[in-house]
Amino acid sequence: MSLFDDDFYSTRVSRRIRSTGRDASFSKRGIGIRWTPVRVAVASSMVSALAAVLVFGLFTGFDRSEGSVSAVAGVTNVGLSNDPLEKTISAAAKMRPAVVSIINEQAQPESDGNDSAGTDGGDGSPELQQAALGSGFIFEKVKGKAHIITNNHVIEDAVAVKAVLSNGETRNARVVGTDAITDLAVLEIDADGIDAVAEFGESEGLRAGQWVMAIGNPLGLSDSLTMGIVSKTKRIIPVSLSQDGNYDWEQEVIQIDASINQGNSGGPLIDLDGNVVGINSMKIAEYGVEGVGFAIPSHIAMPIVQSLLEYGKVKRPYLGVYTMDLGLYMAQQAAAAQGHGDDDGSAGGADQEQSTEEGSQSGDGAAVGGEDEGVMMPQGDLKLPDDVKQGVIVLQAVGPAEEAGLAFNDVIVKLDNVSISSTMELRKYLYGKKTIGDEIEVTFYRDGKKQTTTFKLAEKTEE
Repeated sequence: MSLFDDDFYSTRVSRRIRSTGRDASFSKRGIGIRWTPVRVAVASSMVSALAAVLVFGLFTGFDRSEGSVSAVAGVTNVGLSNDPLEKTISAAAKMRPAVVSIINEQAQPESDGNDSAGTDGGDGSPELQQAALGSGFIFEKVKGKAHIITNNHVIEDAVAVKAVLSNGETRNARVVGTDAITDLAVLEIDADGIDAVAEFGESEGLRAGQWVMAIGNPLGLSDSLTMGIVSKTKRIIPVSLSQDGNYDWEQEVIQIDASINQGNSGGPLIDLDGNVVGINSMKIAEYGVEGVGFAIPSHIAMPIVQSLLEYGKVKRPYLGVYTMDLGLYMAQQAAAAQGHGDDDGSAGGADQEQSTEEGSQSGDGAAVGGEDEGVMMPQGDLKLPDDVKQGVIVLQAVGPAEEAGLAFNDVIVKLDNVSISSTMELRKYLYGKKTIGDEIEVTFYRDGKKQTTTFKLAEKTEE
């Protein structure tokens, strides 16, 4: 995209010259200079040189002093210098002091013998070792504390968390709050000596093709920069929250082609003004795939961050069911029937037992599904009408759902007259359309009969 209007490049002939049919030759009258061919050539050379200087000055800027230049048609403003080539340097210099490396420390595993290798031999506390590396950035200082944004998966299962500042200093960090759904976390460190704080840009104003930069700690190489473009401003990708291969959430992200490697997670994605427009979160790491990275848009991340600062968690409505997608269950049943149709059914039972880990998802998104040993798998004939092929099977009802009468083997097909075909849709409807304390109508099948029940959504409490 040009920094200039198209008319700057116009080759149109002046209307005044075009309208006269007279000879445009020089007049000798009143001028004591004879325009010989040599003098004409010299004058033409001087005019050409002057024109070249003028054009070069318009492109590069005559004034090289510090200042700010507003670009045309939404192009990022130039800070500190009028030279567009300096934009990446000034943007990186603005952001880098606020970027930190995150160290996730966990207890060492026990040795093969009876003696525990997880103690330090002093006070009996477990000896910690580095389990994961990631990135983060300081976004505010409040009452002597500096707050850091990073990814939840960067600090997951950590016994202790440390933040390494841009000057190499390591400080202990306290986890303020985490949210597995959006993969965000907020940390807190002592703010003494910290001056740099990140500024946020307008992620909603990003455009495909816009230049962006990723800063972080890839592969342990702290203070590392990569650059690329926005491949797509809004990409919806499925996410498996329990990492079991079943997608139970969808995340809106910015797709970029800037290199994102292990350790970049949690670091800032910045525009050429040095403002944060996203939090680097993930990449496609399959063989033969290059330049497909993703960042959480800042306008989506900040409400989550504010909730983590205020409550230590994100308050969401709670239905209270552990579920399994009906489509997944029916596919498993069909595969079992086809592969073991002549058997006595014991193999089919084994398949169902195995699917406890595969299909027991995180309920309505508020319950911790799949990890509770008390969650059972669907049993027997669900007795559904032939036209019912999508919905979610209740594996266990707790809290509000249990109080409302929902039970094992019920098949939920609608919430407030909105069809629900999967756990992902159930969770998206709850989090996107409902709030804590709202009433919800649940339509479900039990023993082949359609029923409805209405109750209030509660707030999820820690288990």
